[in-house]
Amino acid sequence: MTFQLTSKAFSYNGEIGRQYTCDGKDSSPPLEWSDPPPQTRSFSLICDDPDAPVGTWVHWVLYNLPESARGLPEAVPGEAVLGDGSRHGVNDFRRLGYGGPCPPPGPAHRYFFKLYALDTVLDLKPGAVKKDLESAMKGHLLAEAQLMGRYQRKR
Repeated sequence: MTFQLTSKAFSYNGEIGRQYTCDGKDSSPPLEWSDPPPQTRSFSLICDDPDAPVGTWVHWVLYNLPESARGLPEAVPGEAVLGDGSRHGVNDFRRLGYGGPCPPPGPAHRYFFKLYALDTVLDLKPGAVKKDLESAMKGHLLAEAQLMGRYQRKR
């Protein structure tokens, strides 16, 4: 088996439901993963949109998910530190937690949910940005799983 990231809310390259966007409840979709490497000590998650007009737009930064985690429920609260010790970073909406797809009218954008299996727990305070997380992960990446969904605003 290989390290995989899936969602009951959308399939790879499928449409992300309105409830997970700024046009709906703006809540995070449920995610599940399987078969991380046995040396995994924590997970990190980044969701971004490379099709944004200003360049890649970061929608979610979450790190230090425990090694025992195999998913995230729908509507993860945007707290700095979650009950399991996971820590939220700041997204490009300048807030902690998930910020859903909110593209301008036009063609659908792609949203990449990237899950990283790491061989350590990161020494990062809550509120880190994507760049800080990527730097902290250097040399600790065991595997990456990816799920991509699409969203197009209907106006």
